[in-house]
Amino acid sequence: MKLLVTDAVVANLGGERVDQLTVDGGAAKGVVVLAHGSGIAMDHEYMNNLSKLFNECGLKVVRFEFPFMAKRRSTGKKGFPDKMPVLLATYLAVIKEVLSLPENDSLPLYLAGKSLGGRVATLIAAYMHPTTSCSQLNSTFSELPITDKVTVNGVFVYGYPFHSIKKPAQLRIEHLLELATDVYIFQGSRDKLGTREEVLGYPLSQRVKIQWFEDADHDLKPRVKSGYTQKQYLKISAQTVAVALGGN
Repeated sequence: MKLLVTDAVVANLGGERVDQLTVDGGAAKGVVVLAHGSGIAMDHEYMNNLSKLFNECGLKVVRFEFPFMAKRRSTGKKGFPDKMPVLLATYLAVIKEVLSLPENDSLPLYLAGKSLGGRVATLIAAYMHPTTSCSQLNSTFSELPITDKVTVNGVFVYGYPFHSIKKPAQLRIEHLLELATDVYIFQGSRDKLGTREEVLGYPLSQRVKIQWFEDADHDLKPRVKSGYTQKQYLKISAQTVAVALGGN
């Protein structure tokens, strides 16, 4: 099912907007807003698989596209992702639209994302439930319109980009050092954007719960010699999601 995002909740930074949302599944356990990564659209096979897994866990799934991906879809040309303020404004606009619907206003809200989308989701969760002064949050969100705070019950991230491949010393973890929301990260042990050896040395909040997948890459895809498949790993991650939802 597809819903138009009304003009009242459109992120207007740079004149960009979200054209539509894709909604799948029922809402026995809540609703999750699922964001894509920098290299795949919201209807990519990987995102379809995630949506199906969340549905099976009892979550209604809402998907959308950031402006850069919508532009890529319409022009066929690859471009760089939007700046973080635009990504945040877009995600916040979608959350506001989702919660404005009567059937969703009393449902537990969860956020989720693949790589870049997961990073944006964690930033929003940290902003909605601040625990300490975070210069990254203060500077980033100061560029956005004032947003009503909502309760985020948890965040699920598939392949968190702890750093870029070319700049491993520039970490993206400031907001993950102290959190009031549980963040579940599903990470491959050989993910080039954050290997197990690297991440175990980061002083992350105890609220950040990382599930490691042996020999898997950034897409949770292991090599054949591991004896596992990406499909099996995604199924295992769904079990963790189901347990996380059980307490709500």
